[in-house]
Amino acid sequence: MAGIFSRFKTIIEANINALLDQAEDPVKMADQLARELQKDLGEVKAETVSVMAEEKRAKRIYEECVAELEKLQNYAQKAVLAGNDTDARTFLAEKAAKAAQLDSLKGAWELAAANAAKMRELHDKLTEQLREVEERKAAVRAKAAMVKSQQKANEMKTDFGAGSMAAFDALEEKLNRSLDEAQAMTELNEKQDEVSDLMAKYDTDAAAQTAAIEDELAALKEKLGK
Repeated sequence: MAGIFSRFKTIIEANINALLDQAEDPVKMADQLARELQKDLGEVKAETVSVMAEEKRAKRIYEECVAELEKLQNYAQKAVLAGNDTDARTFLAEKAAKAAQLDSLKGAWELAAANAAKMRELHDKLTEQLREVEERKAAVRAKAAMVKSQQKANEMKTDFGAGSMAAFDALEEKLNRSLDEAQAMTELNEKQDEVSDLMAKYDTDAAAQTAAIEDELAALKEKLGK
């Protein structure tokens, strides 16, 4: 018992979170800790079962001895009531011999119970630590994935470079300039159409005025006989 507790003393007292926080590679450390704890837990579980079985055996032997003492006491009383002191002495002598073993049997049971309690505590501690490691491992893996994704994004941004950015800026500027020119041409065409329409208006009035004058001149000539 002392051997197994001394072997697992470091694990029992270990701070899993501190170990992972201090690790150069938390993911690798978490995997290693999980494997070691799984192996240790299997060994501790087998030892715990053995010690608990020993506790039950020691308890049963002690309780059987107590029951035997009560049984011998009852037989001694019956012998006395029957007036047979010789038989009573025999039963009482056997009871005394059994009683001498009682303290040692009780001590063995108490020791086995204490060992079983320690082993259960060790088992529960390792189980809890394994759970912590699995949880931290999942968290560390998720964080590592985020870091890797960010690094990749940074690398892509670095590879893109200032030259590429300048090229895109120039292309954007060229597109903007083309758009401005197209809009200016549209506005110019609209302005020309407006002027042309206005000129046509006046052209129409002038022609009508000329026609009216010619008509009036023709009428005057007819009147004058010219």
